[in-house]
Amino acid sequence: MTTRTLAVVSAGLATPSSTRLLADRLAEATVAALRERGVEARTEVVELREHARDLADHLVTGFPNAALRPVLDAVAGADGLVAVTPIFSASYSGLFKTFVDVLDRDALDGTPALLGATAGTARHQLALDHAMRPLFAYLHAAVVPTAVFAAAEDWGAGGASHELGVRVDRAGAELAAAVAARPAAAGPADPFADVPDFTALLSR
Repeated sequence: MTTRTLAVVSAGLATPSSTRLLADRLAEATVAALRERGVEARTEVVELREHARDLADHLVTGFPNAALRPVLDAVAGADGLVAVTPIFSASYSGLFKTFVDVLDRDALDGTPALLGATAGTARHQLALDHAMRPLFAYLHAAVVPTAVFAAAEDWGAGGASHELGVRVDRAGAELAAAVAARPAAAGPADPFADVPDFTALLSR
């Protein structure tokens, strides 16, 4: 059985948050659909709220610190991506955009991606199409057709509504198909791979 890595990025600000809840549901649906295809998946969950200061440091210094570097590498080296943000002022959150801004230019080139968003009302659902899809198109990610929006009314005492569950399963199946169809990611390149052995050079 082959193995793939799925990066799950949540830009929720509260603990717990509906954004993280949706991200987990999408990841679970994708992992289940991959398993049906004979592919095991390992998830790497990134809670952006835990790295807010690290992201701000990166913006002003131009370099990721020791806490942020593994996060960026995990996303860049994943075979698939689930990205979920709350919607503020008809667009993705500032925290989410900051994370995208510090990713390497080619980090998501060709990476299958499933987009999700949450908000208090369904009035904000078009943000998936007018804000998030263009952003990931710019990054050259391979975004699956179904994006998932969840408003407050989509959650009940028993969890997700039936309609939301159907959308989640459909989106997860699409991401699983895209991930399974690609060769396993090689992971981020080692920037020091071509550094010469200076001990050997000096001994000549």
